[in-house]
Amino acid sequence: MLPALMEACTAVIRKNRPMNKVIYTRYGNADVLQIAEAAVPTLHENDILVKVKAVSINPLDWKLFKGEMKMISGFRFPKGAGIDFSGIIERTGSRISKFKKTDEVFGLTDVFKGGALAEYIIVGEKDIAIKPKNISFEQAAALPVVGSSALQILDKLVSIKNGTELLINGATGGIGMIVTQLASKRGAVITAVTNLKGRELAKRWGADEIIDYKTQNILSIHKTFDIVIDLSGKLTFKNAKPILKSESVFISTIPGPGAIIGSFINNIFSGKKYKILLLKASPEYLKSLAALTEEGLDIMVEKSYPLTSVKEAYNEAAKGGILGKVVITI
Repeated sequence: MLPALMEACTAVIRKNRPMNKVIYTRYGNADVLQIAEAAVPTLHENDILVKVKAVSINPLDWKLFKGEMKMISGFRFPKGAGIDFSGIIERTGSRISKFKKTDEVFGLTDVFKGGALAEYIIVGEKDIAIKPKNISFEQAAALPVVGSSALQILDKLVSIKNGTELLINGATGGIGMIVTQLASKRGAVITAVTNLKGRELAKRWGADEIIDYKTQNILSIHKTFDIVIDLSGKLTFKNAKPILKSESVFISTIPGPGAIIGSFINNIFSGKKYKILLLKASPEYLKSLAALTEEGLDIMVEKSYPLTSVKEAYNEAAKGGILGKVVITI
């Protein structure tokens, strides 16, 4: 009786105590982000309340708060920031059966609504998986978006077999670190485009050849590829055509306006296919990523910032050249 009474009293105190949450009330650069007080979310029967430990930064985050995705994200404010997270389950609704209080988990919120940058968040069973014990909360938070993106690319958009010649532009960034490792295991011959400080990481993750984009133009190399994956947003399909084989695939993860229509038209007539990653989150991806991590998947977190330095963290991440991910701890 006493433990139950104490937990009930704690829940009442928590409900009445405001929490910190990152929001923005207009579109703009990182200066629009602010730490505000908000009520701890109300738990319903199908909900899980997670005490957040860490949240990672993704390019989609700043595309959202800058307003580049406003036709999807809308014009209602305030909005929350942050997509993928790790944390500890604080409470579960009465209809939750797969998880329990104190479970350590990782997952992601709605990719176009965000809201993970808060002390507490509400999620559903499909949004999370049990955090592997062999990684930290920071590493777990760095995994959902980039890992799900990598799996979607390799399982849905391309076919890799032994000897497939693959160029990864941005091989030591967030998605790159997962794609490089998984593509190597599937037998791809990988040319990794990175900077000098990423050279050893790319080798460790399975790259066969390294190109330093600061000293060498990848479009001037005398080689063509079965697959080119651009993770930097700086290599266009049009520019990449000279390094694509006659039957090949170009993948863009940061498409510009009109790219979806343009890719559809191109793919009707050309053997050089132009495909675009539009992330579709899946609980199966999270389970696969947990299993891969337990088997030794390497997750690199180059920098970690406290919540109070959220603007600095986003500004640093937006500069590029980060090895792996940037994470905000809460």
